[in-house]
Amino acid sequence: MRYLKTLLAAAAVVVALSPLAASADENVQLGPRPFFLVEDMQPSDLKTALQQCSSGPFYKSEFSIGHRGAALQFPEETKQSLEAAVKMGAGIVECDVAFTKDKELVCRHSQCDLHTTTNILDTPLAAKCTVPPDFTSATPFAKVQCCTSDITVAEFKSLKGKMDGGNPNAKTVAEYLDSTPNFRTDLYSGNGTVLTHKEFIELAKKFGVKMTPELKFPSVPMPFNGFTQEQYASKMIREYKLAGVKSSDVFPQSFNHDDILYWLARYPNFGQQAVALEDLNTPADVIAATARIPKLVAQGVKIVAPPTWALVTLDANKKIIPSDYAMALKASGMKIITWTLERSGLLKNGGGYYYQSITDAIKTDGDTMVFLDVLAKDVGVIGVFSDWAATVTYYANCMGLK
Repeated sequence: MRYLKTLLAAAAVVVALSPLAASADENVQLGPRPFFLVEDMQPSDLKTALQQCSSGPFYKSEFSIGHRGAALQFPEETKQSLEAAVKMGAGIVECDVAFTKDKELVCRHSQCDLHTTTNILDTPLAAKCTVPPDFTSATPFAKVQCCTSDITVAEFKSLKGKMDGGNPNAKTVAEYLDSTPNFRTDLYSGNGTVLTHKEFIELAKKFGVKMTPELKFPSVPMPFNGFTQEQYASKMIREYKLAGVKSSDVFPQSFNHDDILYWLARYPNFGQQAVALEDLNTPADVIAATARIPKLVAQGVKIVAPPTWALVTLDANKKIIPSDYAMALKASGMKIITWTLERSGLLKNGGGYYYQSITDAIKTDGDTMVFLDVLAKDVGVIGVFSDWAATVTYYANCMGLK
């Protein structure tokens, strides 16, 4: 009961007194999903507190990070996806940065995902793919691979973004493209506008949100036609400087920690904001990540971003609690961001990769909010990437998180 009173009091303060609430953004619209998730929760003090916030007000929060825009329902890394994330209150939006044949920067989650995220196979540009379809084979798309570095930026801009997916067993282009996962939708994929990195920056500036570009691992040998890894990392930062963007509005990311060290040395103001991503897939990976925490701290890394599952575990009563790794990160003084919420489909089967350490506690979609509450309150993350920003925005607004 004491916990319930504390939560209700906090929610009441946010709604009635918070200066953020007082300046609620009338343009922020959350839609039905966060309300559905709250109602889907099992009875608890947290559910009651979240229900008290159902009337808003709702406003932009930097705790809510639009992962590839709003990739749950919009083609990722497109103008429409970014706009949707901002509409749902994301205070920070992401562009995954890759490069084209003419060394221009564009927004793609992988340098070589054009065959699954755009309509390239349905255009003459398919012939330029690293591995084009082989129509002499019974499965012409089994090995297909189309990369941003296969085409110029002008050619890239002629493409249309689509929902991520591809059927390697397809016989026709239409069959290959018709492969959106069943928990997503094609309703908003009719005209996905792909973005250059520069266009992404201008859109984010227009909407008054901060930016978190991720420098993607090249899928081609580097240097690429004389373009080195350092030039690649430098070009990304320089595009913010040339656009007049303050370093405090940018959170550069990379799984390649050498990129982080380069930014710290070459562009220290941006480097102080850099996010060291951690690619953790097994318990052994988490043990290794825990061991390298002191090295990251000594190197000057300020922010680390592991996947959600690595930050939590279950206690003897199957209650979600911070993992030992999460506690070690907190003790180190580094700030924590995590990825990715709303990327797992229905949670009735345990949630898959992002919930793998707490599967036995995940029963319904409403458990998303329980998970988020532990990440925010117990782990102490400063931001959460989500494929549907409204879910995190609702929680952040209710709990008074900037």
